[in-house]
Amino acid sequence: MRIVVTGATGFIGGPLLKALIRDGHAVTVLSRTARSSPDVTYLAWDGRTVGDWAPAVDGADAVIHLAGDPIAEGRWTPAKKARIRNSRIAGTAAIVTAIERADVRPKVLISGSAVGFYGPRGTHRITEAEGPGRDFLSQVCLEWESTARLVAVSGVRLVLLRTGIVLGNAGGALAKLLPLFRMGLGGSLGSGKQGFSWIHLDDEVGLILWALENDAVSGPLNASAPEPVSNADFTRALNHAVGRPGFLPVPAFALRLGMGEQADMLLTGAYAYPQQAQDKGYTFRFPTLSTALSDIVAGT
Repeated sequence: MRIVVTGATGFIGGPLLKALIRDGHAVTVLSRTARSSPDVTYLAWDGRTVGDWAPAVDGADAVIHLAGDPIAEGRWTPAKKARIRNSRIAGTAAIVTAIERADVRPKVLISGSAVGFYGPRGTHRITEAEGPGRDFLSQVCLEWESTARLVAVSGVRLVLLRTGIVLGNAGGALAKLLPLFRMGLGGSLGSGKQGFSWIHLDDEVGLILWALENDAVSGPLNASAPEPVSNADFTRALNHAVGRPGFLPVPAFALRLGMGEQADMLLTGAYAYPQQAQDKGYTFRFPTLSTALSDIVAGT
């Protein structure tokens, strides 16, 4: 297949790019920095506007759009929140516009989103049928997805990839947590009851490849493992995986003092369940947290 990818230099995009090359696809990457590669065509993109890269979409079989300003990096100042929102809305709008203008449109657009779409949801299980929350991230995800949904008018199959917390040994949340837990400083956050919807990096990439090839997959797709846990359960499992005792919980007020509004992302959550993936036959390599953490810790 001919595939256009954004966000290919990120924690998820990097392994995805390797998998696409391995599987023999012809890949064009839209990146802020154009470069040369024997395996990939790189085209410059500012992440916001339609530019000289647009013809690459014409005749492509698929577009995988993962680009966006990192949510977990930096305090959520008004300027940071604007970057989080604008990078997703403007970037997605540019991708949709390029698809609409193409003479031969891609068959599928896989567009990033997050389980943050649901907002704080207590302890009951959430599937893709649930509506959005009302907090900042929920509203960003809602607008992000609404922008992507415009491709439906062009007859393009759309997959909205609502990703949970991705666990891997080369970045993401665990890159920050593992050093603390190995020193015995790993404690649950706030009450510890909040949902922790996670997915192993291998399954995140696997789900994207599966959705790419499976015409029956469309609409919201929870990219999260079938056994979401509480934050306290995650803490216990990671302490067990690194062979260290647990530490005292981190009070909510301390997180808010240090992180501001961003702390709410850690103190609240949802137990997101991958209903569409389960119903349509995706087999998770790492369905349980214990097997995922064992694999990741062994590789660090």
